[in-house]
Amino acid sequence: MPIYYESINRETDVSVTKTLLHEVIPLTGTIVSGTYSDANIKNYSHEMFQSVYDYPYLSSSANHILDLSFGYDESSALSSSSGATQRSKKINIYNQMSQVLLGYTGSNNQVRKFESDLILDGVGSMLDVVFINLSRLVTKDEVKKGSVTLTVGTGSWASPFSGTKTFTDTSAASAGNTSTTLSGEYGLLSSSADGVGGIVFYQAGIAVLTSSVFSGVTDFFSSSAGTSSFAETLVSSSITASCDAFRHRLQNLQFNNTTEINSNIYFCRMAHNKFNYSSNPTYLSSSKIYVKNNRIDNPPITYVTTIGLYNERNELLAVAKLSEPLRKDPSNELTLRVRLDF
Repeated sequence: MPIYYESINRETDVSVTKTLLHEVIPLTGTIVSGTYSDANIKNYSHEMFQSVYDYPYLSSSANHILDLSFGYDESSALSSSSGATQRSKKINIYNQMSQVLLGYTGSNNQVRKFESDLILDGVGSMLDVVFINLSRLVTKDEVKKGSVTLTVGTGSWASPFSGTKTFTDTSAASAGNTSTTLSGEYGLLSSSADGVGGIVFYQAGIAVLTSSVFSGVTDFFSSSAGTSSFAETLVSSSITASCDAFRHRLQNLQFNNTTEINSNIYFCRMAHNKFNYSSNPTYLSSSKIYVKNNRIDNPPITYVTTIGLYNERNELLAVAKLSEPLRKDPSNELTLRVRLDF
């Protein structure tokens, strides 16, 4: 136990900092489809979304990396198509995602639609979309702004990457738009040739792609019954089948994640006339200092090896060890910097 304690002044002896760490996450097409013959793909009986893992999902070492789903708004032309498969589920998914990410419009309290800029109601509406919901394992605290790159194949089903489109993340605020939604900040996925193809929500870790990304692709999905465009696939196929078709064309998805580290830095100050005696009871004998059984009168000398942080009740909360002992005597003062990360 310490002989005495030194109080820490929160105004002068404590500093609060925040550090952002970024890690590059490349999710290539070989991971998303093909590498494990879809053993890393998990489908569910409700068929409302599909989960993708970085390894066969039955393995204990598999990590969940993303979920895929499709949906369209009730006002979409696809919604009124005859013979639509899972129509209500696709509409419900669109509404659910828009409620969570965007909320409701202020005028008539209806669910907001996804749009190419999210500030002009009804302009550039995205009524038929793909949802890419990234796992918190890979996004950490959030996706780094301006770091997302998405490449999809626009070639034939047999050779999907003979033609590609690449969309990069541009901050919505840089274009003079509001950059905040109900779910936090967002950016636009766009290219100079094809314009805005989607939206990425940084804090939510979700990307939304519009159907125009695959405009001109006549065989988005191939089956024994023939080939289908994106619209035909989304109407006639189940959600999981549409996810299979999309994974077949996902060449690369890359972004930087963000880990936020908050720190308290404590400046532990040792004045020249304090901490010059050890708390070891054998350090003094008859008020005299003993070191290796040799009597030493003055000056008292100690070597600092450990810092302890205590609460108001003198209960030990944290311990910091020095890399090497530091000499302390009445002729010098020390200030040790202790950092607690959380």
